[in-house]
Amino acid sequence: MISKRTQEMSSFIVMDVLERASELEARGHHIIHLEVGEPDFDTPACVKTEVCRALEQGYTHYTHSLGMIELRRAICDHYRERYGATVDPGQVVVTSGTSPAIFLLFSTLLEPGDEVIIANPHYACYPNFIRFVQGRVVEVPVYEEDGFQLRPEDIEKKITPRTRAIFINSPSNPTGNLLSAERMRAITELGPMVVSDEIYHGLVYEGRERSILEFTERAFVLNGFSKLYAMTGLRLGYLIAPPEFIRPIQKVQQNFFISANAVIQRAGITALTLAHDDVRRMKETYDERRRFMVKRLRELGLGITVEPTGAFYVFANVRHISDDSYKLAFDILEKAHLGVTPGIDFGSNGEGYLRFSYASSMDNIREGLIRLERYLDSR
Repeated sequence: MISKRTQEMSSFIVMDVLERASELEARGHHIIHLEVGEPDFDTPACVKTEVCRALEQGYTHYTHSLGMIELRRAICDHYRERYGATVDPGQVVVTSGTSPAIFLLFSTLLEPGDEVIIANPHYACYPNFIRFVQGRVVEVPVYEEDGFQLRPEDIEKKITPRTRAIFINSPSNPTGNLLSAERMRAITELGPMVVSDEIYHGLVYEGRERSILEFTERAFVLNGFSKLYAMTGLRLGYLIAPPEFIRPIQKVQQNFFISANAVIQRAGITALTLAHDDVRRMKETYDERRRFMVKRLRELGLGITVEPTGAFYVFANVRHISDDSYKLAFDILEKAHLGVTPGIDFGSNGEGYLRFSYASSMDNIREGLIRLERYLDSR
């Protein structure tokens, strides 16, 4: 018999879009992909060189379950230099991507029925992580006119004796917007622990992102190498946690994952220390694409009240076109051969929106939006 928790788990709709797109491509159709949040850049050359070197040097065995001490020190150095945050290497757990870090965290933090407050809309997979370990998701709506920022006063109304954490993500997927420093500070003062997904840090084009560790030590940080360093397939992430949580998290890591890939951990050290120029070039290109996409979507009549300034997404209001974003996204795919993500993938408050990713070439973005214009004209 299939477990109830897997039967009740929602699909990751963007992957459904991608898989249908693949079927169309197999039939000979040319699809423009603006649905997937994956950098189109090659992994930096210095990182690839280190992968080969580490393999030749014999880094093919288990490491410490928390991760190589050299990598954990490099992560601590990064947080000190970028945010002025003091982190001990003993507070860092290196994982095979950021998703396992989320699993480790909530497996350790939650008892059945414990609550985690998240924004709505939110990254599509957050609720499934929480529910899989029998936690309860409590959603706080965020709104386009407010830049999709969480309002501390709205969070406070949702806090109960079972609230274990407030989950934030800045820059955000799907919206590309940032939480202000003032709101982040206010959230830390509400009482519960804060979980901060900082995977899109470094990809900010106006202003600057803030780490939750600038405001409190009573927080968990999720981060990794997939987005900023174009290392999605190499699967390397990490979790920074308060000291008292490390041993319990470590035991879950030992039992379920043992350790992250040794070769890729060596590559992570190189990324943090040598890939700065590569990151700068990628960031400049993303910003050019961002500005173009926002301008063109507005010309096409899509709603963008507050321009996104981080990550590589634009979350555009299409309620004047359809109130069924799922149906709309698949209709665009079938008729315009353009892949976009329906807003409903990110929660009920995402209905009426489409997410466009600019982690694709400028040529693809131009062509994709031409196809979208033709589709809209045909309606």
